[in-house]
Amino acid sequence: MQSIYLDHNSTTPIDPRVVDAMTDCQKKGYVNPASQHRMGQEARARLEFFRSEMVEMLGGQSSGLEADRLIFTSGGTESNHLALLGLLLDGHRRPLGRALVSAIEHPSITGAAECLRRSGVDIDVLPVNQSGVLKLDQLEKAIDQPARLVSVMAANNETGVVQPIRQVVERCTKKSILVHTDAVQAVGKVPAGFSWLGVDAMSLTAHKFHGPRGIGGLLVKNGLSLNPIVGGGFQQMGIRPGTEDVALVAGFHRALQLYQEEAAARQQRTEGLRDQLQARILSDCSGAVVVGAGVARTPNCLNVSFPGIDRQAFLLAADMRGLAISTGSACASGSSDPSPVLLAMGLDRATVEGSIRLSLGHQTTDREINLAADRISFIYKDLLG
Repeated sequence: MQSIYLDHNSTTPIDPRVVDAMTDCQKKGYVNPASQHRMGQEARARLEFFRSEMVEMLGGQSSGLEADRLIFTSGGTESNHLALLGLLLDGHRRPLGRALVSAIEHPSITGAAECLRRSGVDIDVLPVNQSGVLKLDQLEKAIDQPARLVSVMAANNETGVVQPIRQVVERCTKKSILVHTDAVQAVGKVPAGFSWLGVDAMSLTAHKFHGPRGIGGLLVKNGLSLNPIVGGGFQQMGIRPGTEDVALVAGFHRALQLYQEEAAARQQRTEGLRDQLQARILSDCSGAVVVGAGVARTPNCLNVSFPGIDRQAFLLAADMRGLAISTGSACASGSSDPSPVLLAMGLDRATVEGSIRLSLGHQTTDREINLAADRISFIYKDLLG
């Protein structure tokens, strides 16, 4: 039986061209870029070349006195923690002000928010509507009171629903409030230019768009003060100490470069396949509901619910038939609790309990989509009895 991978929101297979770039970098034998000798300086020059090009590709200012900063991290979770803790706690871990986060954030944001609460930071939660879109009128009411930071994800990891980040920034700028966006599920899928969005800080990670695992970044606006959450080193201006891996950065850079070159074709192709899969499921599975239908979604993500069917039973049946899917965030996949995202959207319990996530990559084929639709239809009818 052919295995079909439809869990790209969890992680994407690395592109062979990215592997080539990393291998080439390893063959060059780059050493620690923090070393003072000539070999270390050669590694530093290469690393900074990659960093500068990536800032530009991400839509930031890459040179001059107004240059934005790209801080390399281990991935999206660390980037989100660095953004929230680094902007809301001072060097002595004292609160710097109130923060607001949306009700549909990734566990890495809600986890950081909980850490901040324990440190005395006031955290308020912003509601979303039944389509999963932030309620801007509620944001306006919430920021009538002083706040330091608003954090809203650019695209949701479970539903693919794209959030109105520019409108969030417009409202917060009037109140001199900083805005951070977790763009982990947006970069590499939809336009997410840093300057275009207008945010002060943006998180991303390479493995969500066919890059290597173990590396991510936090893009920070020029002049923004950010406190480190890890001590003991001077690397990356002391904000994120630790030896930088030139080969991992090379892979990150190449993955972003490939997306930039192929963005239009990838989006058109994955959206076409996603819509094809969605149409088949709605046609074959009476009662199926698409979560987030009718609003902007990332082109590769389909969250569909089968009310009356247990999502865990569906997941296990799919796995037995060679279909790799998920029931929500991979960071919470060990939990059988209902999705906080879908509950925050106000969906009924049956819809929440029957929800699964199907997410495609640019390597997904038409044959795989047709086979997946057949298997999903069979599983649904089998479980329905």
